[in-house]
Amino acid sequence: MKILHVISSLAPVHGGPSKACLEMAQAVAARGHHVEIFTTDQDGPKGRMHVPTDRPVHLNGVDVHYFRANTLSGWQCTSVALWRALRGRIPDFDIVHSHSLHLFHSAVMGHYCRKYDVPYLMRPCGSMDPYIFNRHRYRKLLLEWLFERRNLKHAAAVNFTTDQEMTLARKSLHFGKGIVVPLGLQLHDHRPTTESNLFRQTFPNIGGKKIILFLGRINFKKGLDILVPAIARIAANRDDIHLVLAGPDTDGYGKQVRKWIDAEGINEITTFVGMLHGEMKMAALGESYVFVLPSYSENFGIAVIEAMGSGLPVVISDQVNIWPAVAEAKAGIVTQCDVLKFSDAINDLIEQPHSAEEMGRCGQLLVSEAYSWPRIAGVLEQNYRCLQAGPAIANDLDQRLT
Repeated sequence: MKILHVISSLAPVHGGPSKACLEMAQAVAARGHHVEIFTTDQDGPKGRMHVPTDRPVHLNGVDVHYFRANTLSGWQCTSVALWRALRGRIPDFDIVHSHSLHLFHSAVMGHYCRKYDVPYLMRPCGSMDPYIFNRHRYRKLLLEWLFERRNLKHAAAVNFTTDQEMTLARKSLHFGKGIVVPLGLQLHDHRPTTESNLFRQTFPNIGGKKIILFLGRINFKKGLDILVPAIARIAANRDDIHLVLAGPDTDGYGKQVRKWIDAEGINEITTFVGMLHGEMKMAALGESYVFVLPSYSENFGIAVIEAMGSGLPVVISDQVNIWPAVAEAKAGIVTQCDVLKFSDAINDLIEQPHSAEEMGRCGQLLVSEAYSWPRIAGVLEQNYRCLQAGPAIANDLDQRLT
C-alpha cells in the first residue's frame, strides 16, 4: 500500500502527536509499505526547523516532505506549498492518515481526499476530549462549520488511541466509524541506564535524592497546579526527594509554574531541565524513582509508556486515558486530580520501595506485550487494508477485532 500521513508539524516541541506520527509511519513502513509524511517546517509558535523544504528527507524508511509554513502561529500552520502538494499528490495514495483537528492541513486534506475518492482516517490527538474541545469554543465552532464536521462525517474512520478517548469524543462531535489503535514504543531504542549517572552529573544540585520525574510539555492541561503543592506537602515531612520538570515551555506557562514553586517554598528541590533528547532522556528515565502525570486531559499519554518501558512506577490521574490499562496491570497508582490524593500516592511509593519496584516490572511487561510498535503496526496495517476495501469489509474488521 501507499500511505500518506499529514500533520501540521513534526517538531519535538509539540510532544506526543509529532513523535507518534513519525514512529507510526516508520513502523508501518517496516512492514513493506510505501509511506510518506507531509508536514511543515514550523517549530513552535515563532521558529522554523532546520530542514530542507525542496526535497524529501528519508527517515528510517519514510519519506518526510517539509513544506514552508506561511504562518507560525494562529491557524497552525497555513502553508501554500503544503496545499499544492496535497492537491497534486493525494491521488497517488491508497489511504491518507491525518493527525489533529481544527487545523489548516485538516481542511485541505479532507477536501482533496473526497474530491479524488481516497479514503482517509482522522486522529484527533485528544482534541475531542471535552476538556480541550470546550477551550476557544467559538473559534473551533467556526472551523467545524467550515470543514471539520464534513471531514469527520466522510472519514473512513476516526482513529482513537484508547476506548476512553472514543467514549469522551462522543460527547463532542458526531462521527461515523471509530477505531481504537494505541500508540507504541520502539523497545530496541528504549534502553534507560543508571550506570553512568549522566543525568545527576549534569544536574549536580539533585545529589542522591529520589527523583520525581514529570516528562511532558509545560502546559495548562498537565496538572502542574496539582503537582507543585503535592510535592510541597511531601517535602514538609522528608528531605530525600527532588522534583524534575522535563519538557518544552512553548506557551510561556512556565512562568506561572515558577510562581507556584516559589509560593510553596520548594525552589531548592525543583529543577527545570528543558526538553530532553536521546541519551540524556534515557538517563533521566533510568535514574528517576517515579514518574508523575496529574493531567486534566490526556488522550493517551505516550510519556507514560516511556516511563513504564523504563521500569518506572507511575502515578497518573484518571484523566490520562491509558489509566485502565495501568491499573489493571498494577503498573502504578491512579488518582483523581486532587492534591492530597496525588501527594499520598507518591508518598506511598516512596515509603514502599519494594512495591514501587514491582510496579516498575509490571509496567515493563505491559509495554512489551501491548505497546510495542511492531505489534501495533500489524493492527494498523489490517485497519488500512479493510478501510481501503470499503465499508462492508471495515465493518467485518470490527467483529474480528472485538
